[in-house]
Amino acid sequence: MLKRTIGKSGIEVSALGLGCWAIGGPFNHNGNPSGWGQVDDAESIQAIHAALELGVNFLDTANVYGCGHSEQIIAQAIAGRRDQVILATKFGNSWAEGSKDSFEQIPISPAEIRQQLEASLKRLNTDYVDLLQFHLWGYPVEDAAPVRDTLESLVSEGKIRGYGWSTDRLDAIKLFAEGPHCIAVQQQLNLLHGHSTGESDAIIAFCEAHNLASINRAPLAMGLLTGKFTPTTSFSSDDVRSKVAWFEGFQAGKPNPEWLKKLEALREVLTSEGRTLTQGALAWLWGRSSQTLPIPGFRTVAQASENAKALQFGPLNPSQMQQIASILQG
Repeated sequence: MLKRTIGKSGIEVSALGLGCWAIGGPFNHNGNPSGWGQVDDAESIQAIHAALELGVNFLDTANVYGCGHSEQIIAQAIAGRRDQVILATKFGNSWAEGSKDSFEQIPISPAEIRQQLEASLKRLNTDYVDLLQFHLWGYPVEDAAPVRDTLESLVSEGKIRGYGWSTDRLDAIKLFAEGPHCIAVQQQLNLLHGHSTGESDAIIAFCEAHNLASINRAPLAMGLLTGKFTPTTSFSSDDVRSKVAWFEGFQAGKPNPEWLKKLEALREVLTSEGRTLTQGALAWLWGRSSQTLPIPGFRTVAQASENAKALQFGPLNPSQMQQIASILQG
């Protein structure tokens, strides 16, 4: 079974995690739909159990997913198994009690960080989390040192084992990395994103140089890399993909046709050796760096199981990685 260590923490996990955004159900963020449509909580719990049985032991969520609902579902799923899983959650967003309308907490004080963590611990039914991640992508770097210092204090108090920042800004990552218990970066990474600008490569290089885990959000490009979408695929109004403006894989609520063309060109190499498209896309991430840790989302047992079974194949080999690079460059 392919494993990863979360940076310099020594915490060993499966090389694939469960991205638990979708199982939070519908909610709004800054006035826009930010969930993935309706979910079946019983199915979500069964899906987590299926992944655990297949060797996945890393779960990534955030306080804001479903305005707390994702964390509550995880608590139910891992009841009696807390010592078998590595838990990561995030802070920085808030909402009114009983509401499904969230917003960014800017600025955020040390007291507010602690309040958000305590609320997450209560929802997760645990007294610590293994990894706590700052969720405010664009928080001013010049104001972020107190956030980092608060996280260091939480490590010393035993509330968290390490911390990181979910951002694609290298200056922000560098600031957090000055802290001795910064162990991870959560970056947007998949085989169709970020290569033309070099943004993704620079972050991975920094993670490799400083022994930080590169936790990969949107590893399947919000579902596009599964191969199940066409240019006319549409999404419900409570699905984030219906209005997403910050992810180039979708345009005006539809899959990006250029991305679909690229995926088709990559199909043969991605599905080699018996992999599905999904499993090939995950294998590319493992082939990209020994620091990568993809966290694909799921809503069903079938999705979680297909993702987890990618571990049986492991990374693409150097020849396959070069084939993909050549196709994308061509």
